[in-house]
Amino acid sequence: MAQARGSATGGRQVKATAARRVRSLRMLGAGGVAAGVLLAAVQGCAAHIPAPRGSSRTGPAAAGPSATERDPAVRAPAQGPLIAGTLRPASPSPTSSPAQDPLGTAAASYIASRSGTVVAAVSDVSTGRTWTLGPPHPQAEASIVKLDILETLYARGGGPAGLSTGDQALAQQMMEDSDNSAATSLWNDVGGPATIQSFNAAAGLTHTAPSSCVTCPGFAWPGWGLSTTTPADQIALLRQIVKPSTLLTDEQRRAALQFMENVDPSQRWGITGGVPSRVTVAVKDGWLPLNSASTDWQINSIGWVSGSGRDYLMAVLTTGNPTQQYGIDTINGLSAIVWGRMG
Repeated sequence: MAQARGSATGGRQVKATAARRVRSLRMLGAGGVAAGVLLAAVQGCAAHIPAPRGSSRTGPAAAGPSATERDPAVRAPAQGPLIAGTLRPASPSPTSSPAQDPLGTAAASYIASRSGTVVAAVSDVSTGRTWTLGPPHPQAEASIVKLDILETLYARGGGPAGLSTGDQALAQQMMEDSDNSAATSLWNDVGGPATIQSFNAAAGLTHTAPSSCVTCPGFAWPGWGLSTTTPADQIALLRQIVKPSTLLTDEQRRAALQFMENVDPSQRWGITGGVPSRVTVAVKDGWLPLNSASTDWQINSIGWVSGSGRDYLMAVLTTGNPTQQYGIDTINGLSAIVWGRMG
């Protein structure tokens, strides 16, 4: 099933490349499909399901998603983060931290009103100050694991220039379109869970466990989506591409951010909620039905928000959502609170 591209209202929309306009989208998930269809789409290769679009309440307009889609100490940066794939000078640290914890009372009250379990982390890029919300128990990654696959691929392969033409194309499809077949190919190419775990250890991820199977008994989707992680580990992973890294080169960081700034417009939800269109957002979302009835959804969103006096990383994992859109709405609402508090 081909995906209709929606417009983005949360975060800067970047026009899709010509290559993406002619590629078919092969994303994991089944927004509201019947259990029989869900189970028939083993590996996400036989069915192409639309990706979710954000709720019009706090982010992009609603539609149905597909499914399944980390930080050691670093030296003081000589260069700042990347915007639109270009290194920018380091910004001076703000004269004061946000007046209130962006994941404090307002966020906690909001989350208490929502079903399911929500865990989140927010980190100020300039100061390194980090806030967390919810129990620090790992949850399934769904498609946000694709950033981990990409970083491992780069660290192993010596950068985008060191990749084959085929792997470069697969990396773009995996990140911009959340293509599952591309992700499975690259998961296998990098050496699977052992290699990814080795990279994670070097990157300072302490509570992330790559899945031991791609074809998992009783599970209809690629098993890499069942890798587990925490928001704090995802912040550490994001720092590898936003801050100078001993593991990744500037070229690699630039390429990763370009992919995340150029995701298909229908996937610009989650941490984009409440964020003005002029602001740079590099995002990777994940969505995964955890049961055959599609009544228990894992919905995740990670990324970087920079502009209008704000520069922060955010990671949100949610499980136990009764529908896919419910989880999207939850993250959109939390994102809007964080945006307001970080100003």
